[in-house]
Amino acid sequence: MLSAQSLAAIDREVAKYPADQKRSAVMGALRIALVERRETGKTPEERCLNTEVIEFVANYLQIPPVAAYEVATFYNMYDMKPVGQYKITVCTNLPCALSGGVNAAAYISKKLGIAIGETSADGKYTLLEGECMGACGDAPVLLVNNHKMCSFMTPEAIDKKLAELN
Repeated sequence: MLSAQSLAAIDREVAKYPADQKRSAVMGALRIALVERRETGKTPEERCLNTEVIEFVANYLQIPPVAAYEVATFYNMYDMKPVGQYKITVCTNLPCALSGGVNAAAYISKKLGIAIGETSADGKYTLLEGECMGACGDAPVLLVNNHKMCSFMTPEAIDKKLAELN
């Protein structure tokens, strides 16, 4: 279900913890599984986590599948349903909202022609609101594909980022 390279990466995550604490590696293991699926999936459904992948990760870590499923469904960094090639998550918590986060989300929405929570018709972009990203001093901030933090996202900076993604 996962490549040898991904399994080796999960093994490196597991090695960070005591032998009887494999459960501690579940967040990293799910992230590794999701990255592989996003890179190799041919359809939107193949580019997100599903029950089978989560169960596979749980069994690999020798933990109950429900323990991995709880983590995957609690954190918004795990895509449980199809998203665009570029998932853009804009922080709209209060500090970011007061510093332009809501305006940044509205600007991106207008530029892409999609509302928050939607994916563009071509499957390229999904726009989401996110919880605090721990970068209030850099507001407004957004996250691209759960990994790339972008700070001080003025309309000009958003235009530049969208051009880079195209």
